[in-house]
Amino acid sequence: VKAGEAVDEQIRALCEVLQRDDIIIDAGNANFHDTVRRDAELQDSGLRLIGMGISGGEEGARHGPSIMVGGPESSYKRVEKVLTAIAAKYKGEPCCAWMGNDGAGHFVKMIHNGIEYADMQMIAEIYGIMRDGLGMKAQEISKVFAKWNGGQLKSYLIEITGIVLAAQDGRHALVDKVLDRAGQKGTGKWSVIEAQDLSVAATTMESAVAARILSSMKDERKKAAKAYAIRLAKLKVKSRPAMLKQLEGALYAAKVCAYAQGFAVLSKASAEHQWNLPLATIASIWREGCIIRSQFLDKITVAFAKDSGAPNLLLTSYFRKAMRDNHAALRAMVAEAARGGLAVPALAAALTYFDSYRTANGTANLIQAQRDFFGAHTYERVDKPGVFHGGWS
Repeated sequence: VKAGEAVDEQIRALCEVLQRDDIIIDAGNANFHDTVRRDAELQDSGLRLIGMGISGGEEGARHGPSIMVGGPESSYKRVEKVLTAIAAKYKGEPCCAWMGNDGAGHFVKMIHNGIEYADMQMIAEIYGIMRDGLGMKAQEISKVFAKWNGGQLKSYLIEITGIVLAAQDGRHALVDKVLDRAGQKGTGKWSVIEAQDLSVAATTMESAVAARILSSMKDERKKAAKAYAIRLAKLKVKSRPAMLKQLEGALYAAKVCAYAQGFAVLSKASAEHQWNLPLATIASIWREGCIIRSQFLDKITVAFAKDSGAPNLLLTSYFRKAMRDNHAALRAMVAEAARGGLAVPALAAALTYFDSYRTANGTANLIQAQRDFFGAHTYERVDKPGVFHGGWS
């Protein structure tokens, strides 16, 4: 059943034939606000609603998806055996868990999709650097992704990227025949809206959604390309293997930032909605079945279990080391792309987020001074307590 009004219609129809304490499961990509509303509306009827996020696509449907359950815990207990039986398994453990009440399951799935948007966009940007900056053909790039899938970037998205790039259409790479206009169904946009409403910086998701919007403006982009006629510069490379190694490190560092943002949104939403979202469990049930499944999630599961009090993934011991080892590669690749005229919005957003987050003394003091000057918004001082206004004339 398609998300939206169709679900409400179906629930109304079911209310006519179901009995008290029966459970309705909505396993679509529902907006979690709708799930919260529906849960409240069903309270007086005595019916129970489970809002269940599912990820895995066609392969998950056949072999088991990742399942994120929201609703009364008592309802989850009644259907747990069925759900864990059909869920994907990671080393024998079912990728299924109860997230919290009402819309918790659909919220977690929404953020999964926001991270997915960022991950896919960053992979596409790395592909663009190889294609346009290094002049590599799809078949060559395919081999690079296949190799990376045997290392720290091992994941479903890296794996299928290698497969997609290897596909042929006659004598040509099929991917070269695909129009560069990406669609979207709204979950990425919902993630960005919720992140902003919660006052959490999710810049990689934002840039990924914006990139898809820009991709849809194909005719305008053609006109702009003709109007500016800026020729893309091939990157100056002393050693291609060394450059590819840097690209691998850059993608890993950017990925850390994207997941750090996603889990920061989950953490803030958990407190806001009193869900008590189990962050380590969420990472663990994303390790198999879902679209963003990867070896990387093993590290996140352990990181949150070990450093449960860390306010951000970037402050856990494992990922502090990972960023120390890889941020220079991300910095170098973003700089090279900028010099070559290559658009890398998500990679750049990841780098800027990292640099902003690790800067103890930023530039917002000037912004607050300006706000006080034109709007009497007041400011705090570093040398004494209190709230102040004026002193600019």
